[in-house]
Amino acid sequence: MKKRFGLKIFIYFLCVSFLIMMSGFPITVAEANEKGLPVGEMVSKGEVKFEARVNVWKGVESSHFPIFQGTKIKTEKGIAFLTLSNNSQIQVSPNSLFFFDQNDRFVLSQGSIEFRIPSASELNFKVGNLSIMKSRALQAGKDPTAASSSSEEIIGSISIHENGAVTVKSAKGKLTIVNQDRVVLAALSSKDSITIPFTTVGGKPPVMVAQVGEVAAGVGAGTIFGASTVTVIAVVAGAAAIGGIVAAVSAAGGGAEEEVPVCP
Repeated sequence: MKKRFGLKIFIYFLCVSFLIMMSGFPITVAEANEKGLPVGEMVSKGEVKFEARVNVWKGVESSHFPIFQGTKIKTEKGIAFLTLSNNSQIQVSPNSLFFFDQNDRFVLSQGSIEFRIPSASELNFKVGNLSIMKSRALQAGKDPTAASSSSEEIIGSISIHENGAVTVKSAKGKLTIVNQDRVVLAALSSKDSITIPFTTVGGKPPVMVAQVGEVAAGVGAGTIFGASTVTVIAVVAGAAAIGGIVAAVSAAGGGAEEEVPVCP
């Protein structure tokens, strides 16, 4: 009797653990769906392509093309106009290459752009080792991201030259340029511009198509229904273990009147 009572307690423990593990699936799926939302929409004219998979480029046929985080896009003999979910706007010149590694960070690998950032929106730009952003009310410390950003509208442009140098212009508003160590290299006011040499820019940043860092446009390749493959295997193994124990106890009990509990 003591042995069978111990098996009952063990089975109840496995059932509760299984239910707790399964309760996390809806949250994980919701997070995966949120990551799959487009960053914005693109209207293009001329020859514009996107990278469907590694080194496989396809032409943009739709006049309204959704832009997803991590998807690389190039304008060859065409131009593109981007409207983002935060109402920022970007015009991309011909022979440019870009993607978003975060919802609010635009990575420019070659070419040039013009942009407008509304007063209530946030948008950063990354070119090589440089980050270009709205100027902030700096506090003690060298990290400009630690303080609140400017609330004014920003209009400007960024150009990558053939020699690798980068020119940043501010037509309206204040911009700050920092390096990979978060050290401020330049602060631009309205109608200011600066050209930063290639040695400071640090060359082209690595470009990922479907995934940058740990962020993917949609559910990652190592997930099932938004949960990690390891989690799914653990759930299946737990269910199999419960079934095996119940079967073993039923066989050992034979014709006993007392029933073995199972998960509701």
